[in-house]
Amino acid sequence: MSSQIFSQQVRHRFGRQADHYNGHAKLQRAIAWRLARHCLSLPLPPGAWADLGAGSGLVGQALREQAQALQEVNAQANPSLLQVDFCPELLACNPIAKAQGALLWDLNAGLPSELEQPALLTSSFALQWLDDPIQQLELWCSALRPRGWLALAVPTAGSFPQWHQAAAAAQVPFTGLALPSAKGLVAAARRHLLMHTCQPLRFTQPCGNGLTFLRDVRQLGASASRQKPLHPSQLRRLLQHWPAGGTLGWEVVLLVGQRMTP
Repeated sequence: MSSQIFSQQVRHRFGRQADHYNGHAKLQRAIAWRLARHCLSLPLPPGAWADLGAGSGLVGQALREQAQALQEVNAQANPSLLQVDFCPELLACNPIAKAQGALLWDLNAGLPSELEQPALLTSSFALQWLDDPIQQLELWCSALRPRGWLALAVPTAGSFPQWHQAAAAAQVPFTGLALPSAKGLVAAARRHLLMHTCQPLRFTQPCGNGLTFLRDVRQLGASASRQKPLHPSQLRRLLQHWPAGGTLGWEVVLLVGQRMTP
């Protein structure tokens, strides 16, 4: 599948579920809140702020709710957090986009010209949808102004062990999104940033059974994949081999780092 076709698939599927996204994005909301908390104590230089892959604005809303504390830590007035996303339907549901500005942009094309030497880039649960997450991460890091900050959360390849196990046992392909490795992301960030926080996080969520989980993924809009969908017989075998227990594991890397001065 070409990069452009996949990017459009991601855009379309999230757009179709945009009105329901926040109701299903419980883990994403929790991670956004945690990411925002890490921004409170950062000594930010003057410059633009942007949330990359902002979607419905979970990071921006978390920052807004903590804005008073954020302003107390940072001497400069709290600038607008530009909401950058490729899905117009999600941006239309984003209250931060309406209040602080939005830019419709495919991040596979790099960073927009509006973000020249930003002081702060945030991104949560977005980098994994890009063609080459590690390459894009390096680009984001190198775009920061000296002493600028990146605050990032990304689900990584250790996620969904139950799904991987079921696919292997059923002898069917794993059709989820191929997630980047935590090790590769951390190594890329360390080439450009002095790390303030580098946390591998693991979560377990109730998911009912395999069919319930796959339906939840579709309802979230996160069902785009570069793999062909399973045939009905393959899907039945997958569900038959889905581990009992009704839980699903996530591995998420949270990185906060400051660009090194030349």
